Amino acid sequence: MVDPMSTLNLVTWNVHRCKGRDGRCDPSRIAKALKEDVATVGPQVLALQEADDEGSDQVGLLDLSEVESATGLRYVPGLRWGPDSHGFQGSVLFLAPELEIAHADVLDLPGVWPRGAVVLDLAEPALRLVATHLSLSLALRAAQMRTIGQYLARRPPLPLVVAGDLNEWMPWGSVALSRKVTGQRLRGPVRRTFPSSGPTLPLDRILGGDGVEVTEARALDTPALRAASDHLPLAGRLRLRRGATSG
Repeated sequence: MVDPMSTLNLVTWNVHRCKGRDGRCDPSRIAKALKEDVATVGPQVLALQEADDEGSDQVGLLDLSEVESATGLRYVPGLRWGPDSHGFQGSVLFLAPELEIAHADVLDLPGVWPRGAVVLDLAEPALRLVATHLSLSLALRAAQMRTIGQYLARRPPLPLVVAGDLNEWMPWGSVALSRKVTGQRLRGPVRRTFPSSGPTLPLDRILGGDGVEVTEARALDTPALRAASDHLPLAGRLRLRRGATSG
């Protein structure tokens, strides 16, 4: 029997700055879709990308209380670009109330268009989460993942998961996700999530590093989710190997 504390459910979703297929920015539509079509799979971690606007102040778009009510998760504060932001470079995290944060960081990533990552170390189960939104350019994705890999090499080892809109369209993965770049062997099921109107590309990923296996992954696909964003959410289940570390 699997120890329930050795598994974790995670959902990642690029909410496209709350702009749906009809071109309207509608944060309440995102919250409704989270309640009716995402919360039903029981996520303990929710990573959103493009949840702040594109202005220099990166003002938050979502009603955080509405999202918390819709999902039963709590917003992770402090990982922000500025005083009016909800996240860092658009990345916003929500956690189950029972999950305790041991350490948190934000990382600036190289590129012409601003990119970043947020990093959470959980106390129990012991896990390091890197949530990010990478560039469309392969060369920049490689540089961004190298920056993340260098950060990981300086941190105490923990089981690792990398999640978000990685803009990786090749099912087999590219050099950007290779051990040579990241220092990790990142693995996870490949599921098509973009465009939401007819998914053909696996741009969104949930990848386990040393100490983590992604045992299940599926794109959540309903008419409401297709209407709310140009990406579909990706849901995954993580199995953590007790005593495992990630360097």
